[in-house]
Amino acid sequence: MSVSDYVRGVRERDWEELDSGTLRLAMVGLGWWTREQAIPAVERSEFCETTVVVSRTHEKAADVVATTPSVEVSLTYEEFAEGESVDEYDAVYVCTPNALHLPYAEAAAEHGKPILCEKPLEATAERAEELVAATEDVPLMVAYRMQTDPGVRRMRELVADGAIGDPVAVHGHMGQQMLDVVSGDPDQWRLDPDLAGYGATVMDLGIYPLNTARFVLDADPVSVTAQMRSDDEAFREVPDQHATFTIEFDDGTYAACTASQHASLSGHLRIVGTDGELLLEPTFLGESPQTVTLRMDGRELQLDDGRRDVFGDEMTEEFDYFADRVLRVEPISPDGDHALVDMRVLAAIYEAAETGSEVSVR
Repeated sequence: MSVSDYVRGVRERDWEELDSGTLRLAMVGLGWWTREQAIPAVERSEFCETTVVVSRTHEKAADVVATTPSVEVSLTYEEFAEGESVDEYDAVYVCTPNALHLPYAEAAAEHGKPILCEKPLEATAERAEELVAATEDVPLMVAYRMQTDPGVRRMRELVADGAIGDPVAVHGHMGQQMLDVVSGDPDQWRLDPDLAGYGATVMDLGIYPLNTARFVLDADPVSVTAQMRSDDEAFREVPDQHATFTIEFDDGTYAACTASQHASLSGHLRIVGTDGELLLEPTFLGESPQTVTLRMDGRELQLDDGRRDVFGDEMTEEFDYFADRVLRVEPISPDGDHALVDMRVLAAIYEAAETGSEVSVR
């Protein structure tokens, strides 16, 4: 495929084969991400609709029910686990705090429902392994939305086709001002190790450049190093208000990544090769327009996909991809085994920061 073909096809869904159909979703967890990102994305999708919402109480779900015409039923977590209204939905989207993914994924699997689970897969690698084992009889997709992003998929194709030569290095960053959120939410679960897992920043933000680099390179980490610190009182229970980590991949590529929950809203991913480089910027946090820049042979080509609502478009792609695979009964990825690699890498990153040594990914 020529570079001009990539330009023309940057928005194409290279995965779509479904002609028609609707996957009815139960949304488990009604935090701001589900209410402000996931449900609107599903409303814009071609193959999905939200018919059931699950929260602590019916009162908490009332606003969502009132403003989402497709929603037919609200359930408490207990009612969902007990199997009420299972005929009102076909699949489950789990978007609870990390440490609560396991029980609701288990319940969905017991009801025979395919699962789209937010990342990271769970709070620890051990709990993630339990989740994968518990869901082995149903389709499980992990919500790495960058893997269905058209620009990221074009980057993967360009790297595979040798457009930048052999990959040598990756630079990735993701940052935001979580303290602005915490000031209005003193019970922010990302700052609670019992709910978040190993930490607040690499688990929540660093996983984006980590997993997107894995996908673009089609490679897996073999060892890591890391440094992290927390300065503000709000982060006293977690080690990583700010973090940096390096990765050695099994193809020989090295990555240097940074992440911060107290930094300007920003994100980028740069892949440097022997003959050129690719840059995706801004990325990960919904800034737009998002542009892929290809530099090679002294030339620069920018692929602007034309989107102005990156979150919405990325998540709509993700939900429609999930529906395409589930409704056609086709293998789905990224699956649980793929996500387990990230969980082991995350555990290794936090161990490396604590010990000050290079840690192999086990």
